[in-house]
Amino acid sequence: MSGLYPAGNPWFRLGRLEVGTVMLVVISVVASWVLWVAAPGSAEALYFSPDLVAGGGIWRLVTWPWVNPLSLWAVLDVFFLWYFGRDLEAQLGRSRTAWLLLGIWGALTVASAIIWLIMGGGMGLAGIGLVQMLVLLLWIAENPTRRFFFNIPAWVIGAVILGLQILTWVAARAFDGLLALLLGLVLVALVAKRVGLLSQYAWIPGRAAAPRAPKRRTARASKEVRVAVRNHERAASDRDQLDALLDQINERGLDSLTPAQRREMMRLRDRLRGS
Repeated sequence: MSGLYPAGNPWFRLGRLEVGTVMLVVISVVASWVLWVAAPGSAEALYFSPDLVAGGGIWRLVTWPWVNPLSLWAVLDVFFLWYFGRDLEAQLGRSRTAWLLLGIWGALTVASAIIWLIMGGGMGLAGIGLVQMLVLLLWIAENPTRRFFFNIPAWVIGAVILGLQILTWVAARAFDGLLALLLGLVLVALVAKRVGLLSQYAWIPGRAAAPRAPKRRTARASKEVRVAVRNHERAASDRDQLDALLDQINERGLDSLTPAQRREMMRLRDRLRGS
């Protein structure tokens, strides 16, 4: 197993690197950096805006998470997505994590479109940053008392992150974008509850998914267990035979053993030493 990913059931492997859902997204974002370097103008053609979609740019509904100009903040976004996302994936499994990330994408897109229909303005979407923020907030919601830097509880960090994001929209007087963000948060909470997160928050509507079933034992693991059991049983049988020969020696002396019994005793001793 690669040290870069938790043990689990990846979609595939690249050498020793296990590629699950979060790692697959990280790889795709890194590929988007390459695209931006090769064609800086590609961002203009890929980001999401309700006005542009209404004008015929339907592809923008799908392409906006891959508008990622390379920068220090972009690298930090990917790191935090990987760091906290893999923890959620270890809890949910690869399939539910895929549905969660698709749900975050859909929730943000739908929220922006709804506010645009109501108010005539909305929230433009570009890049993985907002998705990463929501993954981090979901992780914090699952682990509110975990400690961050300087022993600060996770829920305090989450409140600061969300508060700063809201204040940014308020300072820009972009209230349509703020409403789209808040609606997106509500929709993401519903999605998260559906895939198995936020189960401790009973006030969030929706029925949480059942806990992930334990993984079935693989054929290889089953074979290893059978071999271990067989070896244990053989060792127990060898000990019984050796004990019988030693009892005979104690009762009647070493000379009572036949040459065949002596050879058998040596064979049993050597096999038990090597087991």
